Amino acid sequence: MRTRAFPGQPVYVATAEALDAEMEARIARHRARRGTDWIEREVPLDLVPALMASDGGGARLVDCLTLWLSNLMHAERDWEREVTELAGALPRLKSPVVFVTNEVGLGIVPDNALARSYRDAAGIMNQVIAAAADEVEFVVAGLPMKLK
Repeated sequence: MRTRAFPGQPVYVATAEALDAEMEARIARHRARRGTDWIEREVPLDLVPALMASDGGGARLVDCLTLWLSNLMHAERDWEREVTELAGALPRLKSPVVFVTNEVGLGIVPDNALARSYRDAAGIMNQVIAAAADEVEFVVAGLPMKLK
């Protein structure tokens, strides 16, 4: 895994919340698969402060930006400002950050306004973060393609 290639103890920054039994089980599977050598931080909303607080140690794996975006939108926070703040914080961080995000714009156009708004926001967020990132990989079927 990319995050473990960096020195120091890796930090798993989880944006998911266990709001139902299925999500609790999903989170438990993720934890079991990761093992115990990760420091775990649960950060559904305040991602930039969490990255600043964990800086200077091991690399951070943020899983995932699209769920973070969904959390921001559900909480009726200004997601555009928060994405801009995240992109602006990246150059100031010493320890590496690896983001997981989903490309949700490759399928059909959703049939409802909320889903279309989310899809558009995810596309904007991914573009902003990709522009700020040193490297970008697009993974399809487990095969990484270097984009930047």
